[in-house]
Amino acid sequence: MLQERVSSDIYVFTSDLYAQVTSGVIMTAEGTVIIDTLPFPIEARAMAQFVARRSNSVRHIILTHYHADHTYGAYLFPDVNVLAHARCRQLLETRGREGLAAAQAESPELQEVALRLPNLTFDEGEIDLCLGGKSMRLFHTPGHSDDVISVWVEEDHVLFASDTVMPVPLVVDGDLETLQASLRRLMTMQPDCIVPGHGEVILRGEVQEFLQRLIDYLDTIREVVLKTIAGGRKRETLLQVDIEKCGLSRVALNGRAPDLHRANLLSLYDRLIQHAE
Repeated sequence: MLQERVSSDIYVFTSDLYAQVTSGVIMTAEGTVIIDTLPFPIEARAMAQFVARRSNSVRHIILTHYHADHTYGAYLFPDVNVLAHARCRQLLETRGREGLAAAQAESPELQEVALRLPNLTFDEGEIDLCLGGKSMRLFHTPGHSDDVISVWVEEDHVLFASDTVMPVPLVVDGDLETLQASLRRLMTMQPDCIVPGHGEVILRGEVQEFLQRLIDYLDTIREVVLKTIAGGRKRETLLQVDIEKCGLSRVALNGRAPDLHRANLLSLYDRLIQHAE
């Protein structure tokens, strides 16, 4: 697991076990805030041990959305407040429970995981979390899924963008236009760095270009799918559309980028063909 310091008291942990998913640790004089918790116990526990060595206590956990790779490690902090969007709690109670049961049946290393539901939620606007001289603003940035939130750490100008920002934006569980709107909102901010939900930290000089590339990619795949449908071509022909011809690298996320790209194309086809009918 990669550990990276992005400011004097903010750390990012990046998984070696699953798609370079990230978790954030914000340390303050009054305790620590953790943003997402990694999927596998061995890595989540290593992060928890790091925090225990350097902090008096974990005060809050923020779950950016309900997907397993961001939420499973929260069980290691049973007495800590869990903050999330209200929709995140709803999805954890339904899809989250079903998904964990299925994952535990296939993965022995997940047997000890117990689902943690958020006990503090918001459903409109944004909320501020202030602790030990840190001001953290939580705001809704849907599109990857209905419930995604981002976290702006004001004093450090660090933006935890969750899966709103990924090397390959993924819309299988979300909505393309909604994600583009969220990305445009992030473009109006001036972070010193963005911590994506997966992949490497994006530095200030790269932010605008990176976000625009994601927006352009989404435009491109929508056009590709629409032309496929208009031309009467089969769904499977989309599997031949190369990710690099759509503007993104195929080597991102340890080579998983083409798989995410294909999933985008097929799910977008299914939605658009229904609309066309």
